[in-house]
Amino acid sequence: MDSVSGIGVLDKAAAVLDALEAGPMTLTELVEATGLARATAHRLAAALEVHGFVGRDGDGRFQLGPRLSPPGLPTVARPALEALRDATGESVQLYVRRGDQRLCVEALESPHGLRTIVPVGAVLPLEVGSAGKVLREDPASLERGWAESVEERQKGVASVSSPVYEDGRVAAAVSVSGPVERTTRAPGRRYAKAVLDAARAIEAATP
Repeated sequence: MDSVSGIGVLDKAAAVLDALEAGPMTLTELVEATGLARATAHRLAAALEVHGFVGRDGDGRFQLGPRLSPPGLPTVARPALEALRDATGESVQLYVRRGDQRLCVEALESPHGLRTIVPVGAVLPLEVGSAGKVLREDPASLERGWAESVEERQKGVASVSSPVYEDGRVAAAVSVSGPVERTTRAPGRRYAKAVLDAARAIEAATP
């Protein structure tokens, strides 16, 4: 392809993002839309995914990532997250799937001295934690509407998460987490309703 900016790799990355504005695409569809070599398209899409400019949908297709999803899911979700933190007194987080991992795109800390801290930008595994269960679309968790975990990722910490849906797919997971001594070893009993309410509020606020 001809260079527009004089920096070829930047132009190719822009072509990938331009193509994905039309919606999720398989690698083959992305190659056809951009005219890039298959290896080049895959390499650029994977690199853009690392930085949050590209993401994956539930079928593994490439799509625009959380950093390019207007008007910005973290901004839309913040009022609901603030309400969840105030209602539970615990830390809250918003995660999106990034390949085989999950990315924290928003986090609010508990006012307690002993609290869970997950910084925005943290990349965590999908295999453990309640948010991981939601984002990997664990059937039991989605059927119930929420998932819980106790000391799966970090000793002494429990969490409850609920899926946030967009156009019928799981777009994010909203979570509340805290020390087991406060959340108990059955955190779903205490926090499931509040987390579900937060997820529905985020969905209602999403354009």
